[in-house]
This record gives sequence, C-alpha cells and structure tokens, in this order.
Amino acid sequence: MIKLIAIDMDGTLLNSEKKIPAENIRAIQKAAAAGIKVVLCTGRPKSGILPYFEELGLSEEEYIIMNNGCTVYNTKDWDLMNYAQVSNQELDRLYQAIENHPEVCLTLTGQKTYFAIADEVPELVQYDAGLVFDTAKASSLAAVKEGSEIIFQAMFMAEQSKLDAFQAEQEEVLGRDFSVVRSQSYIFEAMPKGHTKASALKELTDQLGYSPENVMAIGDAANDLEMLEYSYHSVAMGNASAAIKERCRYVTSSNDQAGVAKAILDYALAHL
Repeated sequence: MIKLIAIDMDGTLLNSEKKIPAENIRAIQKAAAAGIKVVLCTGRPKSGILPYFEELGLSEEEYIIMNNGCTVYNTKDWDLMNYAQVSNQELDRLYQAIENHPEVCLTLTGQKTYFAIADEVPELVQYDAGLVFDTAKASSLAAVKEGSEIIFQAMFMAEQSKLDAFQAEQEEVLGRDFSVVRSQSYIFEAMPKGHTKASALKELTDQLGYSPENVMAIGDAANDLEMLEYSYHSVAMGNASAAIKERCRYVTSSNDQAGVAKAILDYALAHL
C-alpha cells in the first residue's frame, strides 16, 4: 500500500511554463485526503518551493525535501528537521575545482542566501536565481566562510559546452568527496558526501515507519534516479530520458500532460 508519494518539481510537477497543472493539484489533494503523505522532493531551495506548496492547498502536516536531499522541512511550522552542511574545508576544495575554468561560476546555497562566488553575478546565475524567486549575491569565498550562514550545497554553473569540459575533468575527482550530479545542462551540483534525494527520502520514511514498498516516487532527471530506485513504486515521467524510464516500474505521461495526476490516480489511489 502506498503511504507516501515523493514528487520532483521541475520537469515533473511543473509543466514547461513552470506552472502546476490543475489536474496535478486535484490529484495531490485527493491523495492527501486519503491519508497519503505528499513530499515534494526537489533540488530547489525554500524560496523556489513556497509559492508552489501554497498553491497545492494542503492543510495537513507534510514534508519537503529540498536542495537535492541536503535539507528536510516540516511544513507544519517550517522547522528544519534534517540538514547536511558543506564545511569550510570542503568549500576550499570546491573553489579549487574551478581554478582552471574561469568561465564556470561556483554558487552556494545557504540557509538564507544564494551566493555567487564572483566579483559580479553572471547573467546565467542570476537567471537561475530568478527561477527560484531569489536574487544571487556576489561574494568572496572568504566572506562566506567568515559568516555564520549554513551552506547546504554547491552548484557549478556555465554554458553547456563549458560545463561539459569542467565535468569531464572534475566529476571523478569531486565524486570522491561529494555526491555529484549533472542536474541541468548548465548546472553541475555537489552535495556533502552521501546526501541525495534518496538518502533524505530514506531517512524520512524510516522516521515515519514506512518501508520502500510504501513509497511511490515520480521524477524525470538524473538527480531523481537514486530516489526512484529506492522507491518500490517508481514512476518515470513521459518526458524523461530512455535511461530513466528503463530503471522505473511505471511510466506516466509528460509534465505538459499532467503526468503526476495520472500516476497518482493510476498507481496510488486506484489501489486503496
């Protein structure tokens, strides 16, 4: 029996216009009314989630996994339940990685601030910050390290060809010390080692007393893969790559066709 549904946001819950289809909202509300926990599980920070969560209109206590598994919030009072932190030593290591790649910007997601480690915020970084209803702040690494803000994760950003070269050189090396993933064409992410959407989802389900057999996960991208593999009821979006679809138990329609609603109705609510 499905007791928890973990839902990715970009490319999954949200359509191509970054909006939630009405069908998805109705299906999620039906699932919550049936006693199923609805957990948004996303790479987005809190600023990029709140407006959408409010749109879902859920009245019961829910949970949100943010920053690709680095933070877990309880929506009852927005307490930070669990989090991973990038240490100052790890920040130095991340900064060293771009030493030979001046076109790649290191960005850091803090508890309150979206940092760009640069003299000025690159246009691409400010664009990404805008997608999560935030504004990036240019800062030196020294200033971030001297501050008191918790840093949850890092993202390397550049145009695709430049990031391809960076990833080819640094992925294996960085992967020894961090959990890394290419989440978008212009974003290569680095989280504290062992922290992913899957690790956060497992920790949360353990706390709730659920097993993987009680979990349905819906996603479309590489940073969803471990979460999908953890969940017994794994659902790939119709817009996911063939590699993602091959690893999932089910395939639903695309994010522009309310695939989340179809998955909830077909695989969760139909079997209550």
